[in-house]
Amino acid sequence: MTQKDLNTRFEEAVALADEMSQSELPQDVQLRLYAYYKQATAGTLDPLKATNTFDLRNAFKTNAWMQISHLTSDEAKELYIEAILALSKK
Repeated sequence: MTQKDLNTRFEEAVALADEMSQSELPQDVQLRLYAYYKQATAGTLDPLKATNTFDLRNAFKTNAWMQISHLTSDEAKELYIEAILALSKK
């Protein structure tokens, strides 16, 4: 599979996710999708650039992203695509 194919599939998954109702997804699923998306689009989180203000919601998001920081951008894209496709079949 070529890089273009992966990026096209990722963009299609993002478009599909935009059509989903976020309120219907459990919070752990939302956090996992957020982490995959951020890792896929922004790369590994730099802890020094993470926000220092205490906001519980952002702390959970940052934690989810840091937990998958070992993944490459392509791996995160694949996992995001798989998760969105699985959710869309429900």
